[in-house]
Amino acid sequence: MELQDKYEKLKTIISETGKAAVAFSGGVDSTLLSKVGYDVLKENSIAITLVSAMNAKSEMKDAEDLAQEIGITHYKIYEDEIADDVLANPVNRCYFCKKTEFTKILEKAKEVGIKYVFDGSNMDDMSDYRPGLQALSELKVISPLRMAGLTKSDIRELSHQLGLRTWNKPALACLGSRVPYGERITIEKLTKIDKSEDYMRSLGFVQFRVRSHGDMARIEVSPEERTKLFDEKLLDNISKQLKSYGYQYVCVELEGYITGSLNRNITKPEKND
Repeated sequence: MELQDKYEKLKTIISETGKAAVAFSGGVDSTLLSKVGYDVLKENSIAITLVSAMNAKSEMKDAEDLAQEIGITHYKIYEDEIADDVLANPVNRCYFCKKTEFTKILEKAKEVGIKYVFDGSNMDDMSDYRPGLQALSELKVISPLRMAGLTKSDIRELSHQLGLRTWNKPALACLGSRVPYGERITIEKLTKIDKSEDYMRSLGFVQFRVRSHGDMARIEVSPEERTKLFDEKLLDNISKQLKSYGYQYVCVELEGYITGSLNRNITKPEKND
């Protein structure tokens, strides 16, 4: 199916709901969905962002700015406490996190007279370990991008065509994804990760992660950015700065950044034929 055909299908899916709310993180996917949702439904579309310590502060601010740029009505839900099922950080942490997050978003949508909630999952999400998709299915959340057959590259290209500045924005994930499964998540750890990644971003790195392993930070940067990282003075500065946030050790993943690197040892459930 050609990209234009997928785009038309996406608009049809959105139009058929009449009114809809987008779970809005400010990432590539939910930004496109908010833009098309607003183009199709106008005032009958809204964006809802859950503000939590699990999300980078800079991304929450960017989501607010993007909603204003699109023109869509934007609601924010503040999560004061994180559910213990999430903090325990089991391998299906994302299931508990999405269940809690989307329950609150559905409640907010209902409060303002909207029945349908969209999420930004796409076709590529089906190829990785994504326990959160089960929660979305149970809550009857609609995934228009996936239903329209859009891949991540499609979404970036369509975003570019529509003039969205997020078209080449690096992939996002909640800060909890930086902590290995089984290691308990704490607000202190999330704060250290957020500060560390903000610092790396200030140095000009684009696609990277700061993984947290107890008192050690493990830096992953995209293979293309490794040359920049391997500068003696820069390495010293990074080590000093991250240690000032509370880490005792700072190391670098020589392989570079790989999406879902902490999912490597997880066995996916077998699919029925």
